[in-house]
Amino acid sequence: MVLGIGIDIIEIHRVEKAMEKPKFVDKVFTPGEQEYLKTRKNNPSTAAGYFAAKEAAAKALGTGFGMVKWTEIEVIRQEKGRPGIKLYGNAKIAMENMGGSSILLSISHSRDNAVAQVIIC
Repeated sequence: MVLGIGIDIIEIHRVEKAMEKPKFVDKVFTPGEQEYLKTRKNNPSTAAGYFAAKEAAAKALGTGFGMVKWTEIEVIRQEKGRPGIKLYGNAKIAMENMGGSSILLSISHSRDNAVAQVIIC
């Protein structure tokens, strides 16, 4: 049963510009995400996809970022490179409170935009 669904789209150039500021990177991305982004040479499309995934996850949880910190939602690489979500702190509590047991994540890009969809079951 679907318990929550969220989607987000972001212009890649906005994230690229924001990533010039170390405060933005530290506020939004976990150390693990930052390490992965470095292996991708801080590819703006990848960073924007991660940003959109976090926004979509917060929407699916029904919390937004008022109750959850950006770094409490982590985009991870699963088997065969498939993206996934790992939750910490208040995000994890919100997931438990809604009775969720799994999170599905899809990320896609065009030349100008990144989009992500999250479904909580």
